[in-house]
Amino acid sequence: MSTEKHRVVVRRVAAHGGGGHGGGWKIAYADFMTAMMAFFLVMWLLSNTSPKQREGIAEHFRMPLKVALSGGEKSSTSISVVPGGGMDPSTRADGEVQRADAEDDADADRLASMKERLDKLIENSPVFRQFRSQILIDITTEGLRLQIVDNENRPMFDLASAQVVPHMRAILRELGPTLNELPNKLTLSGHTDAFVYSNGDRSYGNWELSADRANASRRELVMGGMAENKVLRVVGLADSMHLDRSNPRNPINRRISIILLNHRTQQQIENENSGGGGAGAILPARAKASPPPLLSAPTDNLKVTVKGSPAPTHP
Repeated sequence: MSTEKHRVVVRRVAAHGGGGHGGGWKIAYADFMTAMMAFFLVMWLLSNTSPKQREGIAEHFRMPLKVALSGGEKSSTSISVVPGGGMDPSTRADGEVQRADAEDDADADRLASMKERLDKLIENSPVFRQFRSQILIDITTEGLRLQIVDNENRPMFDLASAQVVPHMRAILRELGPTLNELPNKLTLSGHTDAFVYSNGDRSYGNWELSADRANASRRELVMGGMAENKVLRVVGLADSMHLDRSNPRNPINRRISIILLNHRTQQQIENENSGGGGAGAILPARAKASPPPLLSAPTDNLKVTVKGSPAPTHP
């Protein structure tokens, strides 16, 4: 037997950690955290959207491929936070929606209360009572509308003229102070019947006549005590809108329409006609850069007076 000692070799294998599954748990954990983030994001969206917006989001998840391919009003080109869904909840908070709805409700209540106030005034006032059949009051989408209509035997203006007759003047001046009770602004519209206005001057017709009558009514309201800055717009509509559509020549189509605007309509008119931005803000700058010639006379304030006795065909 050999006395030589055997050499023992020990091999040490480096530990890889994690046993058989290695580092796969990290991927699983990352997937779990991503799912949780998506879950909390969905919960946040649901808590900050209205039922109508949630319907839009649900519609997107039902057919996202169809929406993406065909587009439409729920396509990804919308401003929605979720393509194909409703409005972006961040653009209008629930508090703002509720506040706007509350303002609209309060405004509607004020106008309804004013309608009752006018109905009682017409019934109890000796000035209004005798003209009750010529005064129409209703609530429209624009606000509280009060119409003073013509009568074949009791016209509101002189024949083919914007001269207010005495009883119409009494109605308007009695009505003026009452309209000051609400902060809402108003519009005045003049209407004529379908008879063609003819006085030998082709530059003056039903459009000019209806506008002049509306403005004459505005003056009488102001003379009666209504605030002058309460009027937002005065327009003449000629015979474009008949009250009696079956008979365009009915005297009832000759009328003055006064609309006490609700807050939403008033704001819309003010925004549409304000010059605070867009092209309206560019025009004044161009006017300053190109001043008018010294020899040109301004025409904005010219007033045309028609002389001679007219020969109208209708009042």
